[in-house]
Amino acid sequence: MTAAGPVTDYKAEASQLFLRKRLMNFGLPAVILAYFVYIFFAFDIPGLSERASLDNARTLVADSYSYKTHVTYDARMDGLEIAIEGERKGTYDQGESPDWVTRTDNGATAQLGGGHEVVFADGAVRYAIPGYGQIAARPSRSGVEMSFPQGELDDQPEWINASKNRLTVTTDAGRLTVTRTRAELFKYQFGWELFWFTLDSPFHGRSFGELVSLAGSSERLVEGKSNLAAMWHDFWNNAMWRHSEVAWAIFETVLMAFLGTCGAAMVALPLAFMAARNFSPFMAVRFGIRRVFDFVRGVDALIWTIVLSRAFGPGPLTGSLAILLTDTGTFGKLFSETLENVDGKQIEGVQSTGAKPLQRYRFGVIPQITPVLLSQLLYYLESNTRSATIIGAITGGGIGLLLTQAIITQKDWEEVSYYIILIILMVMAMDTISGWLRARLIKSDDSGG
Repeated sequence: MTAAGPVTDYKAEASQLFLRKRLMNFGLPAVILAYFVYIFFAFDIPGLSERASLDNARTLVADSYSYKTHVTYDARMDGLEIAIEGERKGTYDQGESPDWVTRTDNGATAQLGGGHEVVFADGAVRYAIPGYGQIAARPSRSGVEMSFPQGELDDQPEWINASKNRLTVTTDAGRLTVTRTRAELFKYQFGWELFWFTLDSPFHGRSFGELVSLAGSSERLVEGKSNLAAMWHDFWNNAMWRHSEVAWAIFETVLMAFLGTCGAAMVALPLAFMAARNFSPFMAVRFGIRRVFDFVRGVDALIWTIVLSRAFGPGPLTGSLAILLTDTGTFGKLFSETLENVDGKQIEGVQSTGAKPLQRYRFGVIPQITPVLLSQLLYYLESNTRSATIIGAITGGGIGLLLTQAIITQKDWEEVSYYIILIILMVMAMDTISGWLRARLIKSDDSGG
């Protein structure tokens, strides 16, 4: 008679199994939901509606695809100035003005369209608004003297913001601001004015047909230069849009990404052999190299940028070194894992011919890993082109610096749009070139192997 073994309680085991599954199915979603609730209140998402400013958002969007002309009366100098975006480089000469502004002996008259008219005369400004009436204001040391067609100062509509020292009138036609020292009119117009030629260029204001005609004409508007050469000179050296500086900044950004990525690949490849189990017999060496890879890639490229900028100063070289350090760790890990998965039979075949160790690596290993290495290298080159934009904003090089400067000034958001479009085009171009090279090189390696 044999002793009976322990009786298995299958029902209890099944109950425990179902309990664990219920905990996972209901408990995990509950934890995630609780986390999202915490984020909702910790980040003060309900307060976004109070902090958000639709007026500022509309102004920002309008600035991105349009430009504004400033008509400014300075009470201290008793002078009138008309400038695009309020810049000295876009200031009209005395006696000149856009077609909607007419200079007079004692000021100017601006026709904003739709019956809106602003008159600067005798140290005062009058704004005639259809359906409302005429607002008059005069800057003075004691404040802004103002009068309204109806109601008192506190009874004006929302689009009029008035106090003792400031008056702001905002309509669809334009915006008028009057302070104790000046009166300034802003008029928005669609497009990027002065993008091709500045006011001092003889080609400014001409239509595309006129420019084409002048390009083939023997009549020269600039002495010593053909019209085509003069057009290119005025465009390339545009003082407001700085096309030549922008082109150089794009080149710096691409160069930064190229040097950092290719330099990292050259440093990481020999180190990857030392970190691969099937090529490095010493465990201590493998462990040390892998920890170096962990360290350099564990610190973000932006942090390396700040550290290196203290040592080498700002510049594209600092950004390249930051990318090199970070990608050395990434490439080292990827390359070593690729080496650990190579086919040993090809190496043995090369070895059977009497090849030396370096020859075995050259003809038995490199052809196997080249397609993977090239694919990874080209992908990171494309990715680092985007990263170089942000790094350049810190190290003082490339298109990233120009973008940061344009954002900080918060004046010419059309320049921000311009730089963002160029960055997108740059990334698209790098993506296209990278894909073409990947297809050509990897296909060639595969067919040749």
